[in-house]
Amino acid sequence: MNKVIIGKYVNTHGIKGEIRIKSNFKYKDKVFQIGNSIIINNQDYIINSYRKHKDYDMVTLEGISDINDIPFNKNSLVYIDRGKYLDDFDYLDSDLIGFLVYNSEIEKEVLDITYLNNNKKLLKVIDGYIPFELIENIDFKQKKIKIMEVSGL
Repeated sequence: MNKVIIGKYVNTHGIKGEIRIKSNFKYKDKVFQIGNSIIINNQDYIINSYRKHKDYDMVTLEGISDINDIPFNKNSLVYIDRGKYLDDFDYLDSDLIGFLVYNSEIEKEVLDITYLNNNKKLLKVIDGYIPFELIENIDFKQKKIKIMEVSGL
């Protein structure tokens, strides 16, 4: 099983066991569906209902119908089994870590992905950051990211 973090359980809502999940997951439409399973504390739970409320994904889980029945703690991470819900062509930002960023002037390894407050993403390399907006092409087979030619990078 290849587990992927999709968010964090942050609190309950009401007394009937509905939970709030804070998530910025790219493929929510594939995951948050009735009958799908999520993993919290290495335990599978089936989604009974789903709705959006403000910035939260509100979920009820099979077998939990009361606030006192919730067996996990606040701030527990929520996972899915990647193979069940994501296709081969679906990629997550974290998949790009370890790829080689290149153009005619540079060739550097992606060390991490950094997120700024204004929803901008940056590729972290050994001596700085490269904005996602500069990406021209991603080659998943060769694990390479071609970026635009910009002087000074």
